Amino acid sequence: MANIKKQILKYRAQGAKNGIEILVVGSIGLIFIMLFNLLRPGEISILEIFLVSLCIAAILIGFFKTQEPFYSIILTEQQVTYQHKYGQWTLHQENIHHCGIPKVDNGIDHLELNAIGIKLNDIDTFLAALAPRIAGKLLIEQRNLFMQVVQKHCKNGNCPSEWLVEDSKFRSKKGIDYNGLIAMFANRTKHLQLLTGYDLLLPASVLDRDIWAFSANLNKWKRDPSQFIKSQCE
Repeated sequence: MANIKKQILKYRAQGAKNGIEILVVGSIGLIFIMLFNLLRPGEISILEIFLVSLCIAAILIGFFKTQEPFYSIILTEQQVTYQHKYGQWTLHQENIHHCGIPKVDNGIDHLELNAIGIKLNDIDTFLAALAPRIAGKLLIEQRNLFMQVVQKHCKNGNCPSEWLVEDSKFRSKKGIDYNGLIAMFANRTKHLQLLTGYDLLLPASVLDRDIWAFSANLNKWKRDPSQFIKSQCE
């Protein structure tokens, strides 16, 4: 749920919840099994090996969950911030054109991505504040979503090569040149915009609610940030 304080809305990602609980349960389970084997004679059984494996897996899952930011999305009256464990990006309200659920229709069937799409007014403003580290991570993490879109457009197997491999050089419509990871990310946004009409993606996994509901809320916030935040406080 959203945590509201001083005209700020904060949202937790589903994937970041219950990390400490899972870590504690896995640790207690592992300690219990180890003590049980120390106090009884005989060799460890296959069942006990299986339970130890489960506990270790729970510890690892819990640990990785605790590494995620406590809040994934933060809304203020001026901007929306997406927090990632490798960094963050920020969009000012005036740079958002609209939000929605990306859809791809190839004439036979259609695909609806499990993500929110954001169309920007000015890609250069966004790229200027984007750190290469998070750009690289998002390229990797969201490639599966992007490839779903590409596959819908390439059923005959003839895909433009630039859709499959992001170029490390990019020139914006304003004539600004970018290189490296920022350029690769910019090329991804260009292809995504061509195929879906949106520049950025917010995967459902970073939200704590239905993507349709959150998309509608982002559009309400974009139209009147102050009024939207105030309505959420009531």
